[in-house]
Amino acid sequence: MKAYGKAIKYGDNVDTDVIIPARYLNTSDPAELAAHCMEDLDKTFVKRVQKGDIMVAGRNFGSGSSREHAPIAIKASGISCIIAETFARIFYRNAINIGLPILECTEAAKEISDGDEVEIDFNRGTIYNVTTGKSYQSEPFPDFIQKIMNVDGLVGYIKNQIREG
Repeated sequence: MKAYGKAIKYGDNVDTDVIIPARYLNTSDPAELAAHCMEDLDKTFVKRVQKGDIMVAGRNFGSGSSREHAPIAIKASGISCIIAETFARIFYRNAINIGLPILECTEAAKEISDGDEVEIDFNRGTIYNVTTGKSYQSEPFPDFIQKIMNVDGLVGYIKNQIREG
């Protein structure tokens, strides 16, 4: 599995309240959530994000509440992966559950700039900054998590398991 897109970069401690503000939690419609993704932190996000883009952030991304709406909003906006120094544990798990690839890589998170073109090979855990020519190594997901990602999340994985019986 691979991803390619432009980096959209944020700093440390991006919490779920700015990823998707609480006033929009009355819906679980991915398109509606995407329309308000990041609006309290970055009013330009929804206008500039393109399908396949890669979100890059610092430490403690996704802290705050355990709302699954946050990774749903990001994924529905078109983001193909999030690279961060670290993730809040509940966000990390929610992202896997909905099939949003996330990678922890301190060096890449610090060095990739907003607008850089980035290519990711999830099977190998490699991150390549096409703009600068620099490569980074993150820990690839174990096989069972890659299977979850490949079928768009935990629900798809369970459905496949039931079908295969």
